[in-house]
Amino acid sequence: MNSSGWAAVVAAVVLIAGVAWWYTAKAPTAPAGDAVSAETPVSGSTASEPKTVTVNYSDAGFSPATITIKRGDTVTFTNSSSGSMWVASAPHPAHTAYAGTALSEHCPAGSALAFDQCQTGASYSFKFDKAGTWKYHNHSNAGSFGEVIVAE
Repeated sequence: MNSSGWAAVVAAVVLIAGVAWWYTAKAPTAPAGDAVSAETPVSGSTASEPKTVTVNYSDAGFSPATITIKRGDTVTFTNSSSGSMWVASAPHPAHTAYAGTALSEHCPAGSALAFDQCQTGASYSFKFDKAGTWKYHNHSNAGSFGEVIVAE
């Protein structure tokens, strides 16, 4: 290829690059601070299906100690410790923070065990129907505690 052929190729490349740059520089951009979502909305119900989250209780305490769930979700507390687990709402010992969980409501007089007391290997599940931050503890070992954050 002679020098005039090379000059034509270089001129064409420069022209294409210039046109591409000009169009790209003119493209609108999202203003700073505006998030652009790549998610496509799904038609129909926007509420997600209720789910179950597991919290493990060991000799070291509850893990994870703090969880965030949605209203209507269930938390299953599993006892993997060498002792008993009795999940109870705050404050100790009355358990009155979450209505329906007071000591007097779930520990009938004359009963050997409350329904939410768990020996090693057993589990207890509770459905959270109220939004808020709910603190809990092991009534059998009040130094072990955590919280469930329930979002709408």
